[in-house]
Amino acid sequence: MNRRRFFLTALGSLTVSSIFASCSQQSPQNSTNNTQTISQKEQKEVIKVGVTGILSQDILKFVNDNIAAKEGLEIQVVTFNDWIQPNTALRDKVIDANFFQHRPFMNNASKELNLNLVALNTVYLNTLGLFSNKLKSVSEIPQNATVTIANDVINNDRGLRLLATNGLIKLKENAKQFVTQRDIAANPKNLKIKEVEGVQVVRAINDVDFIVSSAQTVALAGIEPNSMGEETAKDKKYALALVTLQGRENEPKIQKLNKLLVNPNVKDFINKEYKGRIIPVF
Repeated sequence: MNRRRFFLTALGSLTVSSIFASCSQQSPQNSTNNTQTISQKEQKEVIKVGVTGILSQDILKFVNDNIAAKEGLEIQVVTFNDWIQPNTALRDKVIDANFFQHRPFMNNASKELNLNLVALNTVYLNTLGLFSNKLKSVSEIPQNATVTIANDVINNDRGLRLLATNGLIKLKENAKQFVTQRDIAANPKNLKIKEVEGVQVVRAINDVDFIVSSAQTVALAGIEPNSMGEETAKDKKYALALVTLQGRENEPKIQKLNKLLVNPNVKDFINKEYKGRIIPVF
């Protein structure tokens, strides 16, 4: 897979990009065919889908370029640079659906933003690992090492539990459903745990000893995705899903995309393109 631009647009901005091939210019003798092509394009339903990174965008592009046309669907991607705007954009009807979050994150966002969100089909799992440009194994992690993890409730919980799984911290036995640093019972290496917005984690890799991130996110940032430690349980509840507002889930264009995202051709594309760094779950 070619190295892709990872870093996103400036804060608060969004970009709408139609991810379908433009028609090439045709000669006058092909005007009839051109008219038919225009007519076909006019009949397509347009669906706008919010994403926060290259992965979901690439999968949507594959769907659009290879199988959506048969269903009369045209996918337009709207990219955001944080994990809040894709849901508020649903509320404001800037987009029809988004494809960046798993169910636990969505449930928490629904409460925080007072939105009724609905998760449809789940598509792929992006598991976490411990990544470093300085260290090669967990045993090399020094005393007072600094680690960066995501600061949102769900991925903060996942990050801390991953540190515990790898023996770097110990969590309280009576910890609540979503743990925070207050639930650390023991920190033998005296780790300095820095929390930043999820999309910023990988950017900190040169400034700290290691980060908690996904293998694919690290690879897209141009870093060799060799993890020092990974989640032992590949829990499907963290698989990314197509999400929309409650009441819109049965709209024909949303159901068309929902079905296309679990097409066998999409599974083949994910397996071939990402070579196990992300896992299809359908």
